[in-house]
Amino acid sequence: MTAEPRAGSPAREDFRASSSPRRPPGAAEVTPEHPPRGRFARWAFALVVVALLAELAVAMLTTAVEQSPTIDEPVYVGTAVVYLQQHSLRYNPEHPPLGKLIIATGLVFADVHLDPAFAGDQSRLGRRVLYESGNDPGRLMLLARLPVMVLTLLFGLVVFRFARDLAGPAGGVTALALYALSPDVIANGSLATLDVPVAGFVVTSVWLLWRARRRPVFYLPLAGLALGAALATKMSALAAVPVVLLLAVLSVRRARRTGDFDAGRFAGPLVAVAGVTLIATAVVWFSYLAVDPRLQWETPPDLPAVHGLRVLVDRLPLPREYRDGVHLQFGFEDQVWGGFLFGTRYFGPLWYYLPAALLVKTPLGLLALGSAGSAVLVAVPRVRPAAPYVLVPAAVLLAAAMTGSRDLGVRYAIFVPMFLAVAAAGVIALRRRWAYVAAAVLVVFATVSSVRTFPYYLPYANEAFGGPAESHLRLHDSNVDWGQDLGRLGKRYPHERIWLVYKGSGVPAAYGIDAADPLSVPPDQVRGLLAVSDSAIVKADDRLRALIDTSVPIDDVGHSITIYRRP
Repeated sequence: MTAEPRAGSPAREDFRASSSPRRPPGAAEVTPEHPPRGRFARWAFALVVVALLAELAVAMLTTAVEQSPTIDEPVYVGTAVVYLQQHSLRYNPEHPPLGKLIIATGLVFADVHLDPAFAGDQSRLGRRVLYESGNDPGRLMLLARLPVMVLTLLFGLVVFRFARDLAGPAGGVTALALYALSPDVIANGSLATLDVPVAGFVVTSVWLLWRARRRPVFYLPLAGLALGAALATKMSALAAVPVVLLLAVLSVRRARRTGDFDAGRFAGPLVAVAGVTLIATAVVWFSYLAVDPRLQWETPPDLPAVHGLRVLVDRLPLPREYRDGVHLQFGFEDQVWGGFLFGTRYFGPLWYYLPAALLVKTPLGLLALGSAGSAVLVAVPRVRPAAPYVLVPAAVLLAAAMTGSRDLGVRYAIFVPMFLAVAAAGVIALRRRWAYVAAAVLVVFATVSSVRTFPYYLPYANEAFGGPAESHLRLHDSNVDWGQDLGRLGKRYPHERIWLVYKGSGVPAAYGIDAADPLSVPPDQVRGLLAVSDSAIVKADDRLRALIDTSVPIDDVGHSITIYRRP
């Protein structure tokens, strides 16, 4: 028989023991492992959590300091500067403001120079802010990345608490270890981009809904805030709205059955849905008003039209700026994008691209433990109530992402390793010695895999696919080569003339690189060092291919730029 948790413990706060008199007979319930009893055990768990978060912080900070701006970052940094200085929404309207406002919280500590009369597009804006206005690009990028790193650490605590609610402290530590050691989390969490923030806010919303099963009045509004933050960060979060609202209904119905929520059969779920929706909507409105209180926005004359079910976006109770941004996203989705998977270049989307890319870029320990934990959540009645909260959101969001036309990277599904880490706690919930041993072995395996790729987390591939050095043979773009290694190239080959084909937003001269375009002169003039971004190799035309085929590979920088020697 399961002992009753101590008063004030997380187990008592969020779960009811199987002998609870108010639970209907036969209704299964999750009963987590007891928290550690002794003071030493509690301190030991706390120190492990702190150590894992410290490891994550050091890994992200080291990566952030060494990496030059990726392709998307200058746009977000430039837009954040315009938010701070001009309170204008005219740049980067295809994404809502919150993520860039978060980035701006780091930039307030820098005296950023930008000509108020600048009128170029958003790509030129990023270049102007970082390289053409007398600012220090390295310092600006670090300040812009720090708020996202802090958020990534906070989301680690969410993953820990979510898994601890399911399987006790051991489950929480297991999930946090897998999260903190995930190369994809480290890589994207160290960048001033929107992918980790939107995924983390969705995971936070789902965790709060899980807790709302016990205290709906307290946790449902918080879930609405987290959902609103996700919607106000990136429009891909719209796919999470139906799932979140259904989970809100599920939480309220459970609370009503156990007497934790006194409402009518239909009134309770309706109030939950309405409340979460209103709060989330208010957060989106507030994010726009925080930038421009007067919302001086003019719809672009070339705004893509929408047809079919897409017209429903114009009925959303959200700012016109947001709805126009969704139009722009639809326009991007209607374009034909190129992709690269397992050595083959193609045009147009592959529906299985994201699952295949995740298979390459997720540590084997996380894949094995997360898959086993998912099976436990489905198969074991005691923990089955958690399955809709952990597995369904991940599955729905992944299915929605798979319908997209841009096969550019697993960052579009960065929520998968987050939910998978939580699901891994299902193995710990079995409370069997062999389960603890298996979990420990797989966590150690994930640790070794993560340490071996340091500090080149962005091009990570697991051991089954050859590791980071062979990532460029399987994938491209933000999976491998996102322009992050221009600074490393300058440090590796200082004071040398380099024939450079670079896929990125950085300016070579800013990193001490004397670069020239090998495609602008006759091939017989291209002699010495030839540096080519791996994504450019994949997309090489006949002229670049001829240069590569007549060169000798001698080195690589960060597993994303290949160095050749030309005779």
